[in-house]
Amino acid sequence: MLQIKNGDLFSYLKERGYVYQITHEDEIKKALNQEKVTFYLGIDPTADSLHIGHFFALMMFRHLQEAGHKGIVLIGGATAMVGDPSGKSDMRKMITKETVEKNLEEVKTLVKRFVKTDGENPATIVNNGDWINPYDYISFMRDVGIHFNVNKMLAADAYAKRMEAGGLTFLEMGYMLMQAYDFVHLNKNYGCTLQIGGSDQWGNIVAGIDLGRKMKFAETGETEEENEMYGLTCPLLMTNDGKKMGKTESGALWVAREKTTTFDFYQYFYNVNDDDVESLLKLFTFKPTQEIEDLCKNDIIKAKRTMAYEVTKLVHGEEAADEVIKAVETLYSNKVNYDNVPSIDLEKSLLNQGINVIELLALTDLFSSKGEARRMVQQNGVSINSEKAKPEDTITEADLEDNFLIVQKGKKKFLKLNFN
Repeated sequence: MLQIKNGDLFSYLKERGYVYQITHEDEIKKALNQEKVTFYLGIDPTADSLHIGHFFALMMFRHLQEAGHKGIVLIGGATAMVGDPSGKSDMRKMITKETVEKNLEEVKTLVKRFVKTDGENPATIVNNGDWINPYDYISFMRDVGIHFNVNKMLAADAYAKRMEAGGLTFLEMGYMLMQAYDFVHLNKNYGCTLQIGGSDQWGNIVAGIDLGRKMKFAETGETEEENEMYGLTCPLLMTNDGKKMGKTESGALWVAREKTTTFDFYQYFYNVNDDDVESLLKLFTFKPTQEIEDLCKNDIIKAKRTMAYEVTKLVHGEEAADEVIKAVETLYSNKVNYDNVPSIDLEKSLLNQGINVIELLALTDLFSSKGEARRMVQQNGVSINSEKAKPEDTITEADLEDNFLIVQKGKKKFLKLNFN
């Protein structure tokens, strides 16, 4: 599937935009291009889904896997109980053990959409709770904590925002120790020599490499040159104008359909700026680089459609992506079938005495507030069942079409209101 020139996987990854920071460039190039390495990616189940940032790192994982390298996905059942302070100005909200366990199973299911876990060269999925939870506190601190200098930790970028906001808790300080030990454990028990992740994990990755060197020296007296542990990060997913990608009006762009509908997922990518299409095709599809560049140069609209469809197919499957295309064609051809449009359920009793259109729109997540709904209506930016809404309109049961209404915001946002 991968079209790699001269067997140079490292250059292939760099060309497509995956390489940002590397700890040992020569060693990593040699390992990726001439050997078969075992690598890992860590994901903390702090939510019951994955967002588009996770998907970026999982795509790099899949490229490495397709090239024949052995992948491990670590789901942090232990580290999620602490929460990574990297880049955070406030302490993460603590979640219960039961919530972590539930999230872990959901995340594991979603991960299997993106990486191969059976057949040829399957990935291994592990939970760091299996080796961290049995560790008693004193033993962990004597084995691991002794190798960490607090002054050096506080100087790390990973903790900068937390320090600016008033300091770290001791709980958060322990996160780096735990993640660093994960790398050491996987290196020792699985022969894992490479950790990959987003650039926000750079400090934790370097800490793991440093811990491995110190623990190995403490145990065997071997020098750093004999310790094979490396790190590679991908950049954070940003738009061409420097904004963080994956933020929608209702929050993060999730890969779970219950959180972000397949329709909204497709529409998000179709609506990106033209300048971002080429990079997204390189990052989120397996199409050859030259083909992508030619397509974007010759027909940017076709490139957008191709990119949005391919990304949706990769995340949600071909059948779901095809259904989205049908929904889009339905909406723009004014056909009657609205089965694939995102929907919410409302009580029909709301219409008993009639409800002002602004009040009704404010009940949906298409608008951030009643004020935004009013402004959009006043600017002729909202349609109800294909008719422009006016601020004084009252919606009654007589306006329903088979017990639903179709709300259109602007040109490309649709929502079906089901009244039960």
